[in-house]
Amino acid sequence: MRNLLLLSTPMLLAACGGAGNSVASTGTVAAPPPRTNTVRVPPTRPTPAPTVSSGDYRTPQVTSMPGLEGIIGANANELQRQFGTARLDVYEGDARKLQFAGEACVLDIYLYPLRKGAEPTATYVDARRASDALDVDRAACVRALKGR
Repeated sequence: MRNLLLLSTPMLLAACGGAGNSVASTGTVAAPPPRTNTVRVPPTRPTPAPTVSSGDYRTPQVTSMPGLEGIIGANANELQRQFGTARLDVYEGDARKLQFAGEACVLDIYLYPLRKGAEPTATYVDARRASDALDVDRAACVRALKGR
């Protein structure tokens, strides 16, 4: 009896354990699920304008383009007077991002101090469609959000 118990123990343990493969009723091992070639890439944020180093402080470069007059160089209060209350107001160190949104587009305005200790002002603008996040003309987005 003892020998029978010793001989059956490995079979009982094998039935309980396993490497995750299921056993079909025919006694064959089911194939593992197919592998996919999906690579997960972490989301990225828009990269604000590069900065120029001046000693221990990095001065941001200011983006300038037609249609952004009155936006670039404005502080947060001036921007909120133009567009209303920001949907997002994010602080990171001495930098700030304001986001304004409407049916037509989403506008991200990045504010950086132009010199150490100065109030952050708008130096870079990014715009995308609200429906599918594809890039749109920044000046057109500014016009659309001011006209709402």
